[in-house]
Amino acid sequence: MSLTDEAKKTAQAWVDENLERLTEWHTHIWQLAEPAWREYRSQQWYVERMREEGFEVEDGSAGMPTAFSATWSNGDGPTLLTYAEYDAVPGNSQAATTTEQPQDGTSRFAPGHTDPHSVLGISTLAGVLAAKHAMIEHGITGTIRYTGEPAEKMHGSKVVHGLRGYYDNVDGIVSFHPFYMLPLCNTARWDTQCGAYYSKVYTFSCDSAETWQVSSADPNSPIPASHSAARAPGANVALMQMYTSSRIMQDAMLPAAGGWSFSDAILSDGQATADNLPQRVARIQFSWRTPDIEMAEHVLAVLDRNAEHAAAMAHCELEDRWIARSRPGRTNHKMAEVLYDNLSAVGAPQYGADAVAVAQEVQRGLGLDPSEKPFLAETEQLIEPQEAERLLREHMPAWQRNWTSDDYVEMSHYAPTVRFYVSRPALQPVPGAGPYPAWVMNALGGIPATIAPTIQTTGKTIAGTFLDLFSKPELLAEAKREFDERVEAEPMPALLPADFEAPIDLPWPEYK
Repeated sequence: MSLTDEAKKTAQAWVDENLERLTEWHTHIWQLAEPAWREYRSQQWYVERMREEGFEVEDGSAGMPTAFSATWSNGDGPTLLTYAEYDAVPGNSQAATTTEQPQDGTSRFAPGHTDPHSVLGISTLAGVLAAKHAMIEHGITGTIRYTGEPAEKMHGSKVVHGLRGYYDNVDGIVSFHPFYMLPLCNTARWDTQCGAYYSKVYTFSCDSAETWQVSSADPNSPIPASHSAARAPGANVALMQMYTSSRIMQDAMLPAAGGWSFSDAILSDGQATADNLPQRVARIQFSWRTPDIEMAEHVLAVLDRNAEHAAAMAHCELEDRWIARSRPGRTNHKMAEVLYDNLSAVGAPQYGADAVAVAQEVQRGLGLDPSEKPFLAETEQLIEPQEAERLLREHMPAWQRNWTSDDYVEMSHYAPTVRFYVSRPALQPVPGAGPYPAWVMNALGGIPATIAPTIQTTGKTIAGTFLDLFSKPELLAEAKREFDERVEAEPMPALLPADFEAPIDLPWPEYK
């Protein structure tokens, strides 16, 4: 048995021996359930944990209070990076139970971990700590970098970390996400990476309402505009003009092909006013996912024109601000091969008797007959990256190169990167019963018996991949050659300026 194989056995044993502790850590993060840019307690837990594990940690990296960057070195060698995410999704509070109910002390509108990012972070942490343990035991040298990436739902931190140099001098990056749609389950991405993602907040401010119709003001009034004066339309009117015009024009933004999407959110800092005073400020966020940058720019042009005219109509000033502007991802076949070889050696997650009992209790609560094998079959199966690619392409136009979005794409422009998926617990649909309600998958993501297999498989896979890349320099050399060739063939510079700052000061809600 080679040194690397012995080290992998050591790492795998570490994950097995610490699985209960890892699952407890996951429960803690899952229950915190903090939304984007407000993950204060989750981030602090990671900072304290990484310091206890011997890492040097920068708390609040790149000017982001809920980000961090941790580094541990065992001597000269490559630098490998993976990361944690820990933001939850508003409106999805769910207890770790087999019935629909919010977590204790919260409303159903509070955040909950839906993907769940809680297991994303704890699973990568398992891989990092297992690799570190094996490196010490077997004298394997190199450096591990582990970053905390807040606000993934807004593509928030990775573009900022990238622009600030946190991914510079990294030799390889491993990006993990719990499975969320077929065929990307227990596999690695091959050619089709995630596409472009743009997000922008438009702020309308009515700071000079008294100048709207000067001739209607009472000259004897001691205030700039009397209550009988014509009222300036104000910020709410601008927001509604922006919202309705943009939604009406959605069909004219892009062709109805290529799997693009468009969403909006109204930030809740509008000022309630009395009498005939106009609303002074209103903000709306638009986010759009497209297969490529050209398509994203078409949407941007429409929105910018709409915002300019909405502001003019409502007697407002306009300020626009980028939240995210991400490039499509870069493929790296060598990194995908190394990762998938390790995933194959570990095997797909398997759901034991305790997990099956939990799933069957969910089914009974929904009035369904419990299944002997309640979990989606694909969650306990591997699929080779090339086969997953083939199946994915069946659902896409021939011209389309990228599909859906995730902010790991920014990392892939700094170093050879692999994106891989391990199943999260999902139930097999019962014929004729329709899909399970969304709360079911959310709940299964927080129940220890059903989420532990994700942590176990992912941790072992990342540790094995790191140990291969640390021990076999020819693998990273080949990945770097491929990376350089792809960059030369298709340069794709950053879409935001180097001094771009994370929008942490905007009124992102806490959602209680």
